[in-house]
Amino acid sequence: MLLQAMHDGEACNANELLRLVYSELRRMAAAKMAGEKTGQTLQATALVHEAWLRLADADGRVRFENRTHFFSVAAEAMRCLLIDAARRRLAARRGGGQQRIDLDDIEIAAPDTDERVLAVHEALAQLAALDAEKAEIVKLRYFVGLSVEETAEALGISERTARRHWTFARAWLFDAIRP
Repeated sequence: MLLQAMHDGEACNANELLRLVYSELRRMAAAKMAGEKTGQTLQATALVHEAWLRLADADGRVRFENRTHFFSVAAEAMRCLLIDAARRRLAARRGGGQQRIDLDDIEIAAPDTDERVLAVHEALAQLAALDAEKAEIVKLRYFVGLSVEETAEALGISERTARRHWTFARAWLFDAIRP
């Protein structure tokens, strides 16, 4: 009912929408955060909440065309938050490329992935200029952690097309990022 109202162009109460999609957004964020390095200060719940603040307007109203549009905008908001967090961690005034190390695990240093996230972000902008749909698939798969099936459903394309575009985009990004 709420998604139909959104489709009809009505602004919907953000709290109602959040109640309906929170668990799915939380699952998507947790899947993405599971792939991040240890010592990450941004947690999945915080990622969902920060993304939600970017989605709702000042009056607490949201306006999306449909479910696909909503999850696309949510994926973009989460991606931007992860990029901002990576940039903050790499900022010279905050210690540059130094890594946080838990003193209990001092013998095991976590690999630094901030540079990789920023490299993917820059390459993704180039890919978006060439093919926006393939770039959207990368956002949903890499930054949100959706499966190929979930990505296909969110974009309204077949799983086969989603797999083909994902394969192409991964190869293209690998070439773009490789030194």
